Amino acid sequence: MRIWVDADACPGAIRDILLRAAERTATATTFVANKPLNLPPSRHVASLQVAAGFDIADHEIAQRVAADDLVITSDIPLAAQVIEKGAVALSPRGEFHTAATVKARLNMRDFMDTLRASGIHSGGPPPLSARDRQAFANQLDTYLTRMGKK
Repeated sequence: MRIWVDADACPGAIRDILLRAAERTATATTFVANKPLNLPPSRHVASLQVAAGFDIADHEIAQRVAADDLVITSDIPLAAQVIEKGAVALSPRGEFHTAATVKARLNMRDFMDTLRASGIHSGGPPPLSARDRQAFANQLDTYLTRMGKK
């Protein structure tokens, strides 16, 4: 079991939670980004820099992920891809994606893209709150415990 992090869009607070969890549980964790990352030295944490470009990091994660791996991403199409491969997707807000929720989110994402294309500005997601960070930490701990990574 490995943790893959879509690091291009991963909030710093979530990155810090993941770094602590990787050390505490000795879980291999790879941060994938299209820019260099400043991560502390660790036997359990690695970074993988990919070429710059739209969804290059997502494609790399989707190609490397295996069943029961955990992928941290807010990217719904990536979540759908990893779920199809038997992996688990967790958003930085602490929401586990399932095949059913991903399908609904993809439909909503397409709808919002259509609205934006027609000139309607919908704004972005709210900033990550303390409640979101706690929800993420709780869900991460739950998954790691279930996978035997106490």
